[in-house]
Amino acid sequence: MNQDANCIFCRIVRGEIPSNKLHEDENVLAFHDVRPQAPVHFLIIPKEHVATLYDAGTAQQHAFGRMLVLAGELARKAGATDGFRTIINTGKVGHQEVYHVHMHVLGGPEPLGSMLQRKK
Repeated sequence: MNQDANCIFCRIVRGEIPSNKLHEDENVLAFHDVRPQAPVHFLIIPKEHVATLYDAGTAQQHAFGRMLVLAGELARKAGATDGFRTIINTGKVGHQEVYHVHMHVLGGPEPLGSMLQRKK
């Protein structure tokens, strides 16, 4: 499995940096975001180091498919019972901060202000 010695997510996969895990299998790891932006906010990453979606190929399709399939199941278990968002930032313009593909899953109860704005 391809790993990057300096990548923070590869270090989490190897157990060198602790994480609050939600799921782990042979292909992917899911863990809570350390800077949550919503009541439910976790990341799902492939265990193999792939810097960006630009670098993805058919060799990663099983892991990336697994990430998508797990998103709903894990979001529901984490408390996002009325929907969630998935975000994969890619490259500089896409605001990618960590160059290891990762999917943010955000959900949970909406703040009251958001619901009122939508009804206008």
